[in-house]
Amino acid sequence: MLTTFYQQQREHIASVSRAYQQCMADHQLDSLAIYSGHADNHFADDHATSFQSYGHFIHWIGMADVQHSWLVIQPEQRPQLFLYAPADFWHLPTQLPEEPWVAEFDVHLCSDKITPPLSGRAAIIGDVMGLTSATQLAQKATLNPEALIRALDEQRMDKTAYEVACLREANRLAVAGHQAANAAFLGASAELDIQLAYLGASRQREMEVPYQNIIGLNQHAGVLHYQRYDVTAPKQRYSLLVDAGKRFRGYCADITRTYAGPDAPSEFGDLITAMHGLKDTLIGQIAPGVSFFSLHEQMHQGLADILVAHHLYEGSAESAVESGVTRAFCPHGLGHSLGIQVHDVAGLMQPDGTPSPAPSSHPALRLTRTLRPGMVVTIEPGLYFIPMLLAPLRNKALPINWPLVDTLSVCGGIRIEDNILVTENGADNLTQ
Repeated sequence: MLTTFYQQQREHIASVSRAYQQCMADHQLDSLAIYSGHADNHFADDHATSFQSYGHFIHWIGMADVQHSWLVIQPEQRPQLFLYAPADFWHLPTQLPEEPWVAEFDVHLCSDKITPPLSGRAAIIGDVMGLTSATQLAQKATLNPEALIRALDEQRMDKTAYEVACLREANRLAVAGHQAANAAFLGASAELDIQLAYLGASRQREMEVPYQNIIGLNQHAGVLHYQRYDVTAPKQRYSLLVDAGKRFRGYCADITRTYAGPDAPSEFGDLITAMHGLKDTLIGQIAPGVSFFSLHEQMHQGLADILVAHHLYEGSAESAVESGVTRAFCPHGLGHSLGIQVHDVAGLMQPDGTPSPAPSSHPALRLTRTLRPGMVVTIEPGLYFIPMLLAPLRNKALPINWPLVDTLSVCGGIRIEDNILVTENGADNLTQ
């Protein structure tokens, strides 16, 4: 198993190297340096913020916590990795694992922070403006050229076998966390306790999660990016929404599940089942050549059917979509590209790098691409009872079953999310 994985990683590095060589030729570059990035201290403090390495750096070496380091690429030469590893008794120095992929690089362990060696027509990508050497670097190379970065972003849309293996393992570990979170919920835990159960089962520290986990009980499940963890369990347990991920070698899982609590109205459990069905139906529509925006529209059509079937809306499904009712019950997009970043790069551009923004009618959509094999996307339909979005509808002559909406509002909302690989034959669910 490990032998296959290690071989996939070496093949991945070779594939990335070929792509970079072609990209550098297209942009007439003699050298390209990628900066890993570094953590900054909080203002007026000596304590640093959490950190993750630059995505294009991770794309090569699969490590998400490397700081003050450089990767230098030159035509027809081995990649040069300058790893910042000072002698330090305060912190554990960065170390490379004893794995075969390391042999694909010329590795230089640096006790001091360096400026990368560059030659000829050069470019540098990464967050270098905060470096004391930024002015010096700008004299040697073009910093973050937009056309180059767009081209490199596009390369990350198509995942190699190694990347898919990383995403699959991240999902496996995240699923263990979700199972532990549900068990903690059944045990009448507070949000903080559920978060700690998730972290323990998924084997990660809070600073390592790819995004801040959303652990929302009851009405908190209706706050799309709920950012707190109550330390006291509520007296009534209506619902739990867990939107939580995991990194594996820099690649992200992003999974959401919603659970009905013992005090939930009976209709809420039925709605969760219906939303699982809608998610599965949408996944079944995934195939090469399918527009992700068309899938997003199908989500709204399916959501309208659910609202009608469960008596939340007493008109036609078509009118629920046309009148904007479904957008009030689900204000976010169907999903997004997934990879080294949770909302991965190039989701809102065409393959040639031209912008492809979300339509004005669905401004929160994060992915407007036509699907092709090798892409990894999330599918995450939602149904929420958000007072500020539903309030304007109360003043309109719409056949919304407001007593039922008010009954269900204590549950906050529902979101179900899986991570999907687009294949030649359709979809491969990495979450299952």
